[in-house]
Amino acid sequence: MGKKGFTLWLTGLSGAGKTTLAVLLATELGTRGVNVEVLDGDEVRTNLSKGLGFSKEDRDTNIRRIGYVCRLLCRNGVSAISAAISPYRDVRDEVRRAIERDGAEFIEVFVKCPVAVLAERDVKGLYKKALAGEIVRFTGVSDPYEEPLSPGIVVQTDQETVDTSVRIIIQELERRRLIPEVDTNRLRTEALSLCAAMEG
Repeated sequence: MGKKGFTLWLTGLSGAGKTTLAVLLATELGTRGVNVEVLDGDEVRTNLSKGLGFSKEDRDTNIRRIGYVCRLLCRNGVSAISAAISPYRDVRDEVRRAIERDGAEFIEVFVKCPVAVLAERDVKGLYKKALAGEIVRFTGVSDPYEEPLSPGIVVQTDQETVDTSVRIIIQELERRRLIPEVDTNRLRTEALSLCAAMEG
């Protein structure tokens, strides 16, 4: 079937910036000719995992479904970016093993941001409700989140700009030779040539 895709697995607490990073990464990868799909946790729950609750069993089932779709995409030469909390280490590792058994790369990206900072941002008001006991089984407050022990990449969205976090991830993908590097000198030369032609 040709070259396999790879899976970028963005894990972290709600509001840490996983979806924003996933969308920006997909755009950047697209400009480099990489076929890529984003699997957003909220969208998956609305469609593929509709009806599942938030028990550990249901959360694990949701993550296994996302992992299976990632496997199918990778098999067919499409890279996958998963942006889901995926709070439990055991099922993340299970998905990693399944994808790697297929001969594709799995890169776990820990999108790190402290609960205190997330509670301050709290655009949707979810942390405030969870801390007040109005939402039960809320990851990071009343339900556990197991941080990756040895993630492939760590970005700290409380300390970095979004652009910096994207650049860190892209540089690691380049280092692993999963995506083509951009020749910045060539791009600058082409831009200067275009400017000169327009002025002429």
